[in-house]
Amino acid sequence: MFFLQMSGFPGSGKSTLAKEIAKFTKAVIIDHDIVKTGLLEGLGLEGLDVDPKRAGGVAYHIEWSLVDFHLSQGYSVILDSPCLYEVLVEKGTALAEKHSAKYKYVECVLNDIHELNNRLKNRVRMITQIGPVDIPEERWQEVINRAQKPSHLECMQVDTSQPVDYYFGDVLLYINK
Repeated sequence: MFFLQMSGFPGSGKSTLAKEIAKFTKAVIIDHDIVKTGLLEGLGLEGLDVDPKRAGGVAYHIEWSLVDFHLSQGYSVILDSPCLYEVLVEKGTALAEKHSAKYKYVECVLNDIHELNNRLKNRVRMITQIGPVDIPEERWQEVINRAQKPSHLECMQVDTSQPVDYYFGDVLLYINK
């Protein structure tokens, strides 16, 4: 059993990779965008001026409850989220330890802002997902480096400019270590 924390900028390929991993491992995926969108829609708040940080915080609270529940039932779990806050790593490692699950961390990196914007522009977007971004190329690396990683554990970084098949086998090997 494992708990996999996905990380990466929106549009970097986290959800695509999470779905492929789940197909092979039968892991449960908890998707931050789905939970946050469902929360806003369920409360009738879509389209209103809602503080995204507060909505995201409530969504994360729900997600951690779901991660805890599924791990307690013996299921492997993938949390599909950008992982921009240290508390997410702390909670993830604590829950994995609580349930004797292997903690794994995969960061999806797409160093090409033009390709990223192409993906963001062409996907079917949920109300909580961002569209194309206007970030100068010279600042792009700084944005990518905002992801929080566990300093005491081995993490994996994948170049998602490549097709999923290119790195998928390596990701499975890392998860099964």
